[in-house]
Amino acid sequence: MTSYPYFAKSVCPHDCPSCCALEVEIVARDRIGRVKGAKDNDYTAGVVCAKVARYAERNHHSERLTHPMRRIGPKGAGQWQKISWDEALDEVASNFRAAEEEFGSESIWPYFFAGTMGFVQRDGIERLRNVKRYSGQYSTICVSLAWPGYMAGTGRLSGSDPREMGLSDCVVIWGTNPVNTQVNVMSHAIKARKSRKAKIVVIDIYKTASMEQADLGLILRPGTDGALACALMHCLFRDGLADRDYLQDYSDCPEALEAHLSTRGPDWASKITGLSVEEIEAFAALIGDRPRSYFRLGYGFSRQRNGAVNMHAASCVAAVLGSWRYEGGGAYHTNAGSFRSDTSLLEADDHKDASIRKLDQSQIGRILIGDAEALYKGPPVKAMLIQNTNPMSVAPEQNLVRAGFAREDLFVCVHEQFMTETAQMADIVLPATMFTEHDDIYKAGGQAYWGLGPKLIDAPEECRPNHWVICQLAKRLGAEHRGFEMSEQEHIAHFLERPGQTSLDEVSDKGWVDIQSDFETAHFIKGFAWPDGKFRFRPQWQTLPYSHNGGMGPIDDIPSLPDHWDILEKADDLHPFRLATSPARSFLNSSFTETMGSRKKEGGPSLKMHPDDMAKLSVVDGDELHIGNERGDVYLHVEAFEGLVRGVVIAEGLWPNRDHKGGRGINSLTSADQAAPFGGAALHDNKVWIKKSG
Repeated sequence: MTSYPYFAKSVCPHDCPSCCALEVEIVARDRIGRVKGAKDNDYTAGVVCAKVARYAERNHHSERLTHPMRRIGPKGAGQWQKISWDEALDEVASNFRAAEEEFGSESIWPYFFAGTMGFVQRDGIERLRNVKRYSGQYSTICVSLAWPGYMAGTGRLSGSDPREMGLSDCVVIWGTNPVNTQVNVMSHAIKARKSRKAKIVVIDIYKTASMEQADLGLILRPGTDGALACALMHCLFRDGLADRDYLQDYSDCPEALEAHLSTRGPDWASKITGLSVEEIEAFAALIGDRPRSYFRLGYGFSRQRNGAVNMHAASCVAAVLGSWRYEGGGAYHTNAGSFRSDTSLLEADDHKDASIRKLDQSQIGRILIGDAEALYKGPPVKAMLIQNTNPMSVAPEQNLVRAGFAREDLFVCVHEQFMTETAQMADIVLPATMFTEHDDIYKAGGQAYWGLGPKLIDAPEECRPNHWVICQLAKRLGAEHRGFEMSEQEHIAHFLERPGQTSLDEVSDKGWVDIQSDFETAHFIKGFAWPDGKFRFRPQWQTLPYSHNGGMGPIDDIPSLPDHWDILEKADDLHPFRLATSPARSFLNSSFTETMGSRKKEGGPSLKMHPDDMAKLSVVDGDELHIGNERGDVYLHVEAFEGLVRGVVIAEGLWPNRDHKGGRGINSLTSADQAAPFGGAALHDNKVWIKKSG
């Protein structure tokens, strides 16, 4: 007989690069208690963010969905009828068949993303898509600017072991706010400060909570990171601090780079970034004196129209400095390229058809209103299954998204944990399990552990895992594939069959398995992942080994060497401010916005603005502002904040649309334009007008 309470191993399922190893308190057959970071995992090291520590509040929330429902009133009116699972799934299958018969299989669009990072529950929807030849999804919300930018230099999505931050002489945290989004980065950086007197540098567009813990904080204009990187490298060459021996052995064109940078010094960069010449010189001198510098490169600074170029430029600094030579040095963005797995059964790879269109995830608004270009001139989308994402909140161009979901001729089934704003627009809503209630396997982007998330407790009676729903729909739709007959654990076992990393037995026994590569591999000591083994200062953007949907945006105009690529959405007379939509500490995209603990800590939707800009608008702290551009408008209360370059404003946190006056959230202002080289939403790159409300 089980004796409660006890702690069990698990893994955080949320879209944070840490993928924290957890110890979850089981207090009853169907209930969890405390959630702690696992102390015996040396990356998590007993540390977990506050929102996940409060996970019981989310797991056992009174507003959690617990039974299937059918819409019985107008879309979005909140009128529902409780139905059985058989009724719900039969209705979904019937509508999918009707759409396919009239408009073809590509009129059905399964839509998903990273509400869970577990492979079985997240990616199993691809199996249904591939077998049924439904429209594909090209996922552009998150990585499609950052990953090509990093790969442009290294050739591979990996880097120095993140635990090496604790062995560094200088930790450079660039374009990310880990106190809000990945707390373990700060714990390892602070370890280096305590044990080695290391310096911490934080580079961002406003004074973040992470910057408050830094020895040097640099606040620059959005989208100007490439200019800062160029000025740093200029100084390193100028002052004899570049590692010329390393560059000769490990890079493609150091002489051309040095000549190119001769006109891109601190004076040039200061005018672009808003940083002072003294700040740039101080940063260059600091890392020049400490080549054992670790460059932790985040996602935030890539979410600009020039984001891929910025990421590449920042990674180049580590190469010029020769930081890769040292334990505790080098650069790191993600370890996604280090993991090997077999997706053939999980996603039905044998049924993939390259002729099926792949619709841009970020352009869901344009797609649903029938934009021919966004639809690749194919049939309209007439039916959708949505799992693990909330596009009515998180997708850009919200006015178009809202109009698309309001179509009466669009059938939508949403499988969710809460009545999100997307679920409110559905025809059928299905209740989903949480990570403690099903089996799954996880890999970390921010470190190098495989982690097992086993079922720990029973779900509410009618909640079902994503895997179960996909397999049940497959039966009704006549989709035949071995993967639909497999259990979650069988999928995990097959998924891990690739040799040399781990197995279901090993990860079940240990909870998590470290697959971090050795020093020589992680630091590219035997050469970077290009045929010539050289780090590329001059990338071949069109031929990067990144899975994409074709070249997008002004790909042919990308600078040939690191630079400031001036293609941002610039402020102008009608739109004198630039807006970035940064993550909040207590939310994770639209997750945790339903829990009172997180909502109380965040307070409410607000806009950080420099006091001098406030004075110019004749507004004071707490006033309601009206903000807009050609894409839409929102209302936010102003918060005086000195830690900004004038003319830049910050909206932290993805509050539900309903929390805003007029029901329009911050993504009413963001664009779904496809950025170079391979698309991606430039969520932090927006010009806006601002005036006092009323």
